[in-house]
Amino acid sequence: MTEKTVGEVSDETKTVVKEEAATNSQTKEVSSKNGIIGILVFIALICGVGGLVLGWLAYEKSNTPITFLGGGTDGNSANFVEGSIADVAEKVSKSVVSIVTSTKTTDFFGSSYDSSAAGTGVIATSDGYIITNKHVISGANEITVVLDDGTTYEKVEIVATDPLNDIAFLKIKDVSDLTAATLGDSKTIHVGQQVIAIGNALGQYQNTVTSGIISGLGRSVTASDGTGRNTETLSDMIQTDAAINSGNSGGPLVNAAGEVIGINTATSSTAENMGFAIPISSVKGMLSQLKETGKAERTYLGVYSVEITPEVAKAYNLPVSIGVYLYSSSSYSAIVNGSPASKAGLKDKDIITKINGVEVGATGSLANLIGEYKPGDTVQLTVIREGKEIAINVTLEGYPA
Repeated sequence: MTEKTVGEVSDETKTVVKEEAATNSQTKEVSSKNGIIGILVFIALICGVGGLVLGWLAYEKSNTPITFLGGGTDGNSANFVEGSIADVAEKVSKSVVSIVTSTKTTDFFGSSYDSSAAGTGVIATSDGYIITNKHVISGANEITVVLDDGTTYEKVEIVATDPLNDIAFLKIKDVSDLTAATLGDSKTIHVGQQVIAIGNALGQYQNTVTSGIISGLGRSVTASDGTGRNTETLSDMIQTDAAINSGNSGGPLVNAAGEVIGINTATSSTAENMGFAIPISSVKGMLSQLKETGKAERTYLGVYSVEITPEVAKAYNLPVSIGVYLYSSSSYSAIVNGSPASKAGLKDKDIITKINGVEVGATGSLANLIGEYKPGDTVQLTVIREGKEIAINVTLEGYPA
């Protein structure tokens, strides 16, 4: 069994992130005086042993609408009452699938054999689009999806992956009547909010339901395999104390209204009741593209930025305590050359406080808020430049291959 480990980054750490830059996807970090807290966590997946094999891509066009949360309704204000956890779990479980992968592995002696692994996914549309984690299907030769009622689909295809997050999209062909989950709004979630997690615990116990609360927001974790190689930084994660176990990866984190607000991804190996989920809002842009065109790109802005905290605001003498500060160093510019940000006229030392009126930082990271949109969409940024607030329209593009 191969495991990944993740180390949580302190909220006081000043993280300089190249927000979907075209030439280099590495995260750069500027540590504060308090440094980095070394809490080890592991990616919640039972996975097979072996090298990485690239998944195949197949694109299929369809016309089934995506089920998003209706306008004007916010299920994150709902609370569970007596008996409602069972009702919500029963409803959502119909949209939760078990994912079984087969991977061809070569051992030290050159012998090849097949190994299997298990994870979880969420049905996003009735015609077969499924959201899961990239690490669930990494290296898979074959992917099988098992519905809540035991119906099994073989040779499921990988249709898209998010280059900036641990998200993958699968497609079951020739279906039209699957029960799609309702996707909520992760921008309005709050600490203390009641949630449940559903997933294929330990790869054996299909649609296990656990309950808890949202323990924290905006967490950053760094994932690696058991050897410390192949690290990946995940930012803006939802922290929950709802139990997440191996095999839960790719399953939904659900609010009391039965809406998916996150995709469960990791859990702690050293601390109890500490799991992490990717905010669902960051997934919506790519999912919308899949429905429209059968393929998808992650949108990007193209800046290096520092999330503004009171410490960062003081260090750089900034006039605000929330948002992102476009940060340059001697080795790179804050604005990626040729990027949407460059074309729109963003400059070094600009402060981005809002995207289409939504506050950056308070409701999600810059990258995740941008992830709600599709390439070609134009968004309005609220920017503070030299003490004055201005509006800049930016036409977003697909993340460069």
